[in-house]
Amino acid sequence: MSAPTATATRRGGALAAFAVLLLAANLRPPVVGVAPLVDQAREDLGVSSGVAGLLTSLPVLCFGLLAPIAPRLARRWGLERLLVTALVVLAAGIALRLVDALVVILAGSVLVGTAIAVGNVSLPTLVKRDFPHRTGAMTGAYSMVLTGGGALAAAITVPLQRLTGLDWQYTLGLWGLLTLATLVVWAPRARHRAVPSQPVGEAAAMRRGLLRDRLAWQVTLFMGLQSLQFYATSAWIPTIYVDAGRSPAEAGLLLSLAGIVGLVFSATMPSLAMRRPSQSVLVTVTCGFYVLGYLGLIVAPGTLPALWMVLVGIAQGSNIALGLLLITLRSPDTAHTSELSAMAQGIGYTLAAVGPFGLGALYDLTGGWTVPLVVMTVLVVPTALMGIGAGRDRHVLS
Repeated sequence: MSAPTATATRRGGALAAFAVLLLAANLRPPVVGVAPLVDQAREDLGVSSGVAGLLTSLPVLCFGLLAPIAPRLARRWGLERLLVTALVVLAAGIALRLVDALVVILAGSVLVGTAIAVGNVSLPTLVKRDFPHRTGAMTGAYSMVLTGGGALAAAITVPLQRLTGLDWQYTLGLWGLLTLATLVVWAPRARHRAVPSQPVGEAAAMRRGLLRDRLAWQVTLFMGLQSLQFYATSAWIPTIYVDAGRSPAEAGLLLSLAGIVGLVFSATMPSLAMRRPSQSVLVTVTCGFYVLGYLGLIVAPGTLPALWMVLVGIAQGSNIALGLLLITLRSPDTAHTSELSAMAQGIGYTLAAVGPFGLGALYDLTGGWTVPLVVMTVLVVPTALMGIGAGRDRHVLS
């Protein structure tokens, strides 16, 4: 009996890991896929660059504002039921963006952001709970899928539009097919899994304690600032390259190159980081790649564009993986992981939402990309400082 039981256990673990990774695959394409089409959206809707940036900024803002509700709903419904509900909301949001009206499209973007907010916060808790002895490996795996999903969306959106002949809205709507497939996998899981309840008073006390904890704030601000870098560049790098003389397809492929490079580093960085007690040195090095990439985009965007995207991709992939890993490493248990994840992603993504809108607004104000990119370069400094503090070997509330 021992062999079948061991086999069944391994099979169950593999299916659980597959479900986690499939869920992660839904958390970036509905947002990042907008970037290669933002010029079409701007022209079709007759809006400014700043307003067009809302198509990316609004979901990211929702990531932040709505993240704190995820732990509370998880305690009431269980993680699996909450995540299935989030997938339904995600599908509805993608469908609403098919309607040819700005208000409805923005409403759909809010639903997309709401659903992804739940997934963002829940994944670290799910990994901490179900893979306690493989936290680094699973964090690397789902970070890789997050990054890879963004890279795939950037790379294939324009070619997919040309292949299908669809307009920009229906091209984005194709990502709903992935969401429906994920629902098929997750729906049965909602019937039999739940998270043990935590007393409401205890959870509230933990939240208050985290808001007074310096390390929790360092984790939160690192998560927010590196996310701001990711979403701002993902939203506007294709436009930067189009303005530098590249075609929209080439610009999308250059953005996808950053994603592909990031894929490698998001997969490997958690395992590397887990081998050392402090991750501060790694944060310093990875932020340096952002500076080099931005300087290349400022000085010579049309020269060696692939190199600038490789440098940016190393920073993006490494920092998102480190941001997610630090949430689990700085937490002593699953309950702390859930609340720290909500704080880090709630406040962090609210800060990150400034990125796409702010970069577009700076472009409208200055008429070029130099000032916006200089601002992004300067923001690398606080990103690194917060990451150095968050990388220290200790736990929150200790």
